[in-house]
Amino acid sequence: MGEFKINKTFAEINKKIKDGSVVVLTAEEMIGATKELGPVEAARKVDVVTTGTFGIMCSSGAFLNFGHAKPRIKANRVYLNGVEAYAGLAAVDCYLGAAQTREDDPLNKVFPGRFRYGGGHVIEDLVAGKEVKLEAFAYGTDCYPNRQHEADMALKDFPDAWLLNPRNGYQNYNCAVNLSKKTIYTYMGILRPDCTNANYSTSGQLSPLLNDPFYRTIGLGTRIFLGGGVGYVIGNGTQHNPNVKRSENGVVMGGAGTIAVKGDLKNMSPKYLRGASLAGYGCSLNVGIGVPIPILNEEMAIFTSVSDEDIHAPIVDYGFDYPEGGGSPLGYVTYAQLKTGEITFDGRKITTAPLSSYAIALEIANSLKDWITTGRFFLGEPQEILPTVSY
Repeated sequence: MGEFKINKTFAEINKKIKDGSVVVLTAEEMIGATKELGPVEAARKVDVVTTGTFGIMCSSGAFLNFGHAKPRIKANRVYLNGVEAYAGLAAVDCYLGAAQTREDDPLNKVFPGRFRYGGGHVIEDLVAGKEVKLEAFAYGTDCYPNRQHEADMALKDFPDAWLLNPRNGYQNYNCAVNLSKKTIYTYMGILRPDCTNANYSTSGQLSPLLNDPFYRTIGLGTRIFLGGGVGYVIGNGTQHNPNVKRSENGVVMGGAGTIAVKGDLKNMSPKYLRGASLAGYGCSLNVGIGVPIPILNEEMAIFTSVSDEDIHAPIVDYGFDYPEGGGSPLGYVTYAQLKTGEITFDGRKITTAPLSSYAIALEIANSLKDWITTGRFFLGEPQEILPTVSY
């Protein structure tokens, strides 16, 4: 693509948002616009492209401050509706992981290894306005003499409540199959033996980081749609790895980039934060994220016109290769093929199913588009972009 030249700035686009002249398209709409107008004219006319994703993101959770009791307590064990939160922080701070399971889950007693309720469900309940039971235990100190505290608390009762997720929004991801002779239960869902089904999990052409494959506009301080409210990218997520195989147009052919995100839980919606229970695996949280991509130049117009036909997912065996931490992809398949409901692999037709929701991802992209066009959402210019590779 040559040297990266800026033809528009974040400030110029924000000025257009303020005066109501901004032009915003979803990533789905941008595919047709670039095809019709060409990248140069599309870059001239379009200011922002909105993206969206909604799916299971295990590396998520909430930082909660539950306020001081009387007498004061320095909690070293905290439970919310029976789900343990990490309490190795200050006196009444804790971190509730989305994948933490309830110790006395009745489903686990009947079917070991299966859980109905976990941290993600607690987060959904709080955002939905429900009360949860807080239980805090302590060893007692001179300044914090209380050894036990219980309370029924709604989200409004927590002085501070942040969604703080260390790894969300994988740029791309695996298409999971199972070559073993038994049914297996994974975070990619139930995979039947002898490669008779295939599961995948991204929104493809709407996926945020696929629309900015080299993270030219995303980093610390990027303002985003998060869980139905406004949030921020606070840096690269854990396991961020831009050094993966890419196609000729720069599109990654593996997981690659991730983002760490933060937002005020009190401004979010249970529609876009939903607890998840995966049979035989555990609990998690479905998270809705939308990232606005500013069209700073022709290059960004090209990047944001990526389509499902351009994006390849690696086919990975979860029966043997994945659990052993080795093995090469068995092949690659486009998201256009995956979304037809079946793919051809090893000479056979295999049923495919998504673990993420394209319909909700598109709803997120459209909501973000509406926020921007009506002047309710301005772009946050990153103070530091995500670690990337040259192109």
